[in-house]
Amino acid sequence: MKYQIWILIMGATAFAVASFVIFPSYTMNSMTTKSKKQSDLRVMSYNIHHANPPSQKDSIDIEAIVNTIKKQDPDLVALQEIDENTERSGPGNQAEIIAKKLKMNFFFGKAIDFEGGSYGVAILSKYPLQEEKVYKLPTNPGTGGESRVLALAQVKLPNGKFLKFGSTHLDAQKENTNRVLQIKEIAEISSKEELPLIIAGDFNASPGSKVINLLDEELTRTCNNCEPTIPVNNPLRAIDFITYAPKQSFLMKDHKVIDETYASDHLPVMATLKINF
Repeated sequence: MKYQIWILIMGATAFAVASFVIFPSYTMNSMTTKSKKQSDLRVMSYNIHHANPPSQKDSIDIEAIVNTIKKQDPDLVALQEIDENTERSGPGNQAEIIAKKLKMNFFFGKAIDFEGGSYGVAILSKYPLQEEKVYKLPTNPGTGGESRVLALAQVKLPNGKFLKFGSTHLDAQKENTNRVLQIKEIAEISSKEELPLIIAGDFNASPGSKVINLLDEELTRTCNNCEPTIPVNNPLRAIDFITYAPKQSFLMKDHKVIDETYASDHLPVMATLKINF
């Protein structure tokens, strides 16, 4: 009887040791796989033209914007040309409506009063947002340019790390006077930021211009030979970009322009960045 009890005890001990060796290894592999997934960040920039499809002059099609974003499954989205309670777009904040449909967090940055409501840019995020702030960008009073902003928020990633994410939309006038002032302000804000930083948006300027040259001095674009993003049919100019800093904090894995020609007058831009912090 004692011998049988001893056998049972030894068997249980062996099983416990085997479990300790085998199961932690399985758990670590699972955690490693999960960690690898979290190290990739999918970022989109999209000027949504207040959800007005160019081919449908007076219509608002939020679902078309939602579906475009949903198909790409981004973690972070920088939106431009967002209406809030305006006559042309109707009640509600478009960023909030889109975010709820996508089950994402949002932050709206008002640029101007417009048609009884507001107009500006926004941020969408799968992850928690905090320390949201709207930076007013400079405009030369003599130009009659429209006020522009940078919406910036702190994002808490699944790995517990933090980064700053911003959305902007620079002046659209033919002369680049205001865009130069605005990109210098964005560069100044970026240079003082201590956390890794991603800023995306509609810069209304193409590579090789003074504006983008100034941008490139402070931040890194996710494309070099950037595909055009406007107009949506037979696009000719690249003016929508995703940028980041410092350079060593991210590894650019993929950049593409999404061929979606109905929902907006801009093509959306997507990038996949590997987090190196």
